[in-house]
Order: sequence, then C-alpha cells, then structure tokens
Amino acid sequence: MEWLKAIQLLRTGRRAGVLVTVMSVRGHAPREAGAKMVVADDNVWSTVGGGNLEALAISRSRAMIADGLTVPEVLTAALSDKAPYQHGVQCCGGEVKLLLEPLPVVPSVAIFGVGHVGMELARILARHDIELHLVDSRAEQLAPERLRVLDDAVAQVHVHNVPVLPELVVGELPPGTHAVIMTHDHAEDAALCDAAIRTEQLATIGLIGSSAKWTRFQRKLTEDGNTATAIARITTPIGLPGLPGKEPVVIAVSVAAWLLQRFATTPSPAPASSPAERQTVSAHSAGRQHAPAQREATA
Repeated sequence: MEWLKAIQLLRTGRRAGVLVTVMSVRGHAPREAGAKMVVADDNVWSTVGGGNLEALAISRSRAMIADGLTVPEVLTAALSDKAPYQHGVQCCGGEVKLLLEPLPVVPSVAIFGVGHVGMELARILARHDIELHLVDSRAEQLAPERLRVLDDAVAQVHVHNVPVLPELVVGELPPGTHAVIMTHDHAEDAALCDAAIRTEQLATIGLIGSSAKWTRFQRKLTEDGNTATAIARITTPIGLPGLPGKEPVVIAVSVAAWLLQRFATTPSPAPASSPAERQTVSAHSAGRQHAPAQREATA
C-alpha cells in the first residue's frame, strides 16, 4: 500500500506528516470509507478523492504540520454545488468526514555507554515509540545475546559499536537527538562531551557522574577552546532530583523520567548548516587521543 510506504519513508527521514482517512460517507463521494492519503509539507501519497475535498485535506494537514499539532482532527466536507470552496466545486451530492492524524517526528535518544545503567535505561526507553541509538566502544556490551532483551522493543533500536573514537558517532545522529553520556571511561566521556557541545543539532546533552568529575571536565573543556555558553549545554547530574538509591535500575528510572520531561518541553534544533560544519567537528574529534582514566563504577 502506497500510504504505508509513505509513512515509513517519513519516519526514516524524520519528517512530520499527516495520515488522512475517509471516516464516513453520506450520499455519493469519490472514495469509500477507509481510503487513506499521506500528506507531507512538500508531497502527497495516494488519494482520498481529489478535487476540493482533497485540496481541503492537504491544506489543513500542512497547517497542522507547520503548527506542530499532535492531536487528530475531523474535517467535514459537503460535496455540493451549493457549497463553494476556494479550490472549486464538487457536486457528487454527498458529505464526507475525514480523520486527520498527525505523524510527528518521534524523539531520538543516544545512550553512550551500555553498561549496567545504560542497559537498564535502554530496556526502559525501548518500550516507547522513539529512535534509540546504543553506542559503545566495547563489542561485548553490544553482543546480540546481551541485547536480546530488546527484541520486542517498540523503539527502533540502532546499534553502534565504535572501538575507536566513538565521539564520531555524535555528528551522525539525527537532528534533535537527546544524548546521554555514561561510558565506562572518563576520558571517553570527556571526548564525547566535547564533540556534543560542538554539534548544534543535539536537543539535550546529559552526563552521568559526580561533582568532582564535572569540575575536571569543565576545566578540560575550557582548555580545549569551548565557551562557557557551550559548556552550559551539558546537564549534570541527570535524573530526577531527590530520588534515592544508587542501584543501576534506580538511576535508569530517574534518567528515563528526566528524558520523558525533555521530550515534552525541548524543541528539536535545526541541523548543522552544512556538511563542512559537521566535518569540522569530526576532524577536531579525530585529532584527539584518549588518556587513561578511571572507570565509572555505575556505568
């Protein structure tokens, strides 16, 4: 079915759309109940009957996309020569009700470090309709048998095993991704923080760790030429304040709740202005060497 393929195309391209369905028909109409059409800001797939009826649906759908609406609407159109519209007249003699269902861009989350906390967080987030990116420099953390618990995930799970310079993944993430940094290696965390704040397309950047760790990171990020404004894009600690417990599952629940709040309140920023800008970030990261560091006890 063309409309099904269109929905998948929009989802893969992380573009918003509207699914238009003929709910009911009274009298004569060009399409029967159940007919569907998908509308994007620059394209239309399939048809609900053409003419004024379809033009009205497309116009309203594109207004919904532009306004970022997420609540479905019902549009009623009279197909009568006594009901003139901007787009002409259809004199079939019937009345059609259309259901307009928004197809928003789903949230995207990247978990850098799939250790104890990262895995618990992935298990929670996998139950949501999101894009979930799992990134780790250790192949064993992303082994198929370990990730088997995510086989029934609602989320679309993307696995990134990057043994060298995992921060290069940052520039490849979809615009509006929420990055959560919780690897086993402080030096890896620092490199990821540096790459993240140089990538404007990320929605939020969260870092797990102590206040002492963050003090060292702030000093290092400043020495690497980052401004105070850029460094302030990083949120640490992450999670709900005041939630007791240091067990991985408790931390994961806290961070997941924090992310759900971000989904509702944080708009997705625009992508990087040009491919050259992304290459600049990647080149900066590629020239950096990781220094030995102590591992996070909870990562």
